[in-house]
Amino acid sequence: MGDYYVPAKYLLSKIVNADILVAPFITAKTIELGSKYSPDFVCTPFKYTLGTMIEALDNGANILIQFGGGCRYGYYSELQEQILKDLGYKFELLNLITNGKANVKRIYKMIKRIDKKFNVLKGLYYLFITIKMVKYMDKIDDYIRRNIGFEITKNSFSNLKQEMLNKFSLVNNSISLYIMYRKYFKKFKKIKINKPKDCLKVGIIGELYTLMEPFSNYYLEKELAQYNIELKRFTNVTYLLVNYKKINKKALKKSKQYMKYQFSADASSNVYWTKYLCDKKYDGIIHIKSSFCTPEIGVMPLLDKIANENNVPMIHFSFDANTSEVGIKTRLEAFYDMIEMRRK
Repeated sequence: MGDYYVPAKYLLSKIVNADILVAPFITAKTIELGSKYSPDFVCTPFKYTLGTMIEALDNGANILIQFGGGCRYGYYSELQEQILKDLGYKFELLNLITNGKANVKRIYKMIKRIDKKFNVLKGLYYLFITIKMVKYMDKIDDYIRRNIGFEITKNSFSNLKQEMLNKFSLVNNSISLYIMYRKYFKKFKKIKINKPKDCLKVGIIGELYTLMEPFSNYYLEKELAQYNIELKRFTNVTYLLVNYKKINKKALKKSKQYMKYQFSADASSNVYWTKYLCDKKYDGIIHIKSSFCTPEIGVMPLLDKIANENNVPMIHFSFDANTSEVGIKTRLEAFYDMIEMRRK
């Protein structure tokens, strides 16, 4: 999911004695494999992750680790495991989430099955560093989103980011990680941009997997940046680990006129973020989700209502294996033309 394979590999390679294989980057082949062996009307992240599992197993993996919950995706690991075993794969699947929660004792037992010599203190030490790494990555990503659309030299931000991720994966302690983070943040700020004070601003909300895995949304953020737009996205791993529950409670409290009960997954927080973006006078809002994502489908009328009341344009994108990339680009271009004309 996005660049989070970097901290995931870092943590596992430090705490267990095993070969850590990074799953292949998602391609058309991945979604083709996932769709072939998935139920037709299952949500798209199921298909992407199943395809990724197949490719990982084909590359020699014999233990798969899954971490997910919050909606019906939290119940998919058993189904995916059965599908893979029916296909003849021999492996062990470790699901770190049960009943929507991470059980520390259960996770400890699972890690001990991978490496009997696992040291708890060492594990906690590197977990702390990994969480810091994720936090720093997310902070820099926020800065990039605000400015990448205005870079003078093309790919300046993406090239420097890849260099930074490579350096992050080599650190040995939290101090060297912090020094590396500060060093690269200064480098990002030195990248020359041509950004007007009154630039167009667009907020992106939606279902977490489709938001954070660029291939699953056809690199929508990269496409938007070409139109010289400042982007805002709230959902990242730091948000999910630290602020998710707090925002969900806040959403119900602050949005009583729109919803009486909480929606599951990201839907309640998307109501809150829509109101937030309207209050902050953003030029437009883009709501993206995977096809058949029930919470997001249920919340769409509320999002439209809030946007209409505040006279802020909103567009919805739904992604599946058969979504047309050309169609997405055409709708994005039309959306940009509209918000630019409104601004003028």
